[in-house]
Amino acid sequence: MPILILAWKSLLNRRVTALLTMLSIALSVTLLLGVERLRTEARASFASTISGTDLIVGARTGPVQLLLYSVFRIGDATNNISWRSYQDIAELPGVAWSVPLSLGDSHRGYRVLGTTQDYFERYHYGRDHPLAFAKGKPFSDLFDAVLGAEVATKLGYRVGDAIIVAHGAADVSFARHDDKPFRVSGILAPTGTPVDQTVHVSLEAIEAIHLGWEGGAPTPGQAISAQEARAADLTPETITAALIGLESKIATFQVQRAINTYPQEPLLAILPGVALSQLWSLIAMAENALRVVSAFVVLVGLVGMLTALLTSLNERRREMAILRSVGARPWHIFALIMGETGALMLLGMGSGLGLLYAMLLAAQPLLQSAFGISITLGAPPPGEWLLLASLLAAGVLVGAIPAYLAYRRSLIDGLSIRL
Repeated sequence: MPILILAWKSLLNRRVTALLTMLSIALSVTLLLGVERLRTEARASFASTISGTDLIVGARTGPVQLLLYSVFRIGDATNNISWRSYQDIAELPGVAWSVPLSLGDSHRGYRVLGTTQDYFERYHYGRDHPLAFAKGKPFSDLFDAVLGAEVATKLGYRVGDAIIVAHGAADVSFARHDDKPFRVSGILAPTGTPVDQTVHVSLEAIEAIHLGWEGGAPTPGQAISAQEARAADLTPETITAALIGLESKIATFQVQRAINTYPQEPLLAILPGVALSQLWSLIAMAENALRVVSAFVVLVGLVGMLTALLTSLNERRREMAILRSVGARPWHIFALIMGETGALMLLGMGSGLGLLYAMLLAAQPLLQSAFGISITLGAPPPGEWLLLASLLAAGVLVGAIPAYLAYRRSLIDGLSIRL
């Protein structure tokens, strides 16, 4: 105990150097744990881009491709599903609910999604967060549209504004549905998911705007007005994909097998969590790069502490000699340096943890709204405790170097300078 008190007072005597060393360790710990926490939470949030949905159904293709175009609005479907097949799937035993999705059109670069009002109730994200309306309400009229948060913010739309949907992904003048404008009926709250970048309309609206269109362009002499479209049969012939909810998780594989072996049409049913894991594995290289960067930052912090301790040894030769002259044994000198190292490491790690939680608390709302990353502020998980223990062990090993040198030089080297 006296050695620890002596180590503490020695640090106080060199408080500026000790404070800078502790600060470098604290920043290293903050970056190391911050990257680890963000990586873990980003992975969890990525896996929860869609939650509460048991299966995603589309035309037969790769699982990742189906996930990309149905959830992330990236790419296009290789084929569509017939409405009859969708109805058969919705009536399968064990299916509790289904939401059809129809993609293909756009508005000023943002994808337009045709769906039903059930979408706003059934689509969940993050840790089972439902969609919420920041303004307005779901579409009720045939030509109502609900905007994602980013669409409304970037394009400056408000409830009641009129928008024109373009045919296909490219917004060119000759392929716009100018004769059937939509009215913004609602704006969704930010989710940090692809929902923010989507314009939502009804399935019937998708059919209505394509009446009189053949081959991606209006058919000459067959223009159908908005009023005429309201009176037409707007039952969709095909959809792009469907979200499926089951009555019981136990029936997941049974329903998936029934869809994958559907005899009338080649279909594919995927589990969103499995497909998201496959997609995440494709970007694991960036994840590993972050780990390497944080590891190098920690290494720099430890080297900084080693440099500070080694530099101080030359200044403390006389101090060590005096300690030996009053009865301190060589291992006392070794323990003194190790005590200082331990104190610096523990203080730096504690400060780093406090700084990390303060930063996470401040950035939590921004991360949730901008990137959909939900950060929990509970106790560090076991993985982080393991990192901290490894860092403490590495710090002790680094501190053993100046401690050993001080042990060897303590008496003779210190006295010889004054002689």
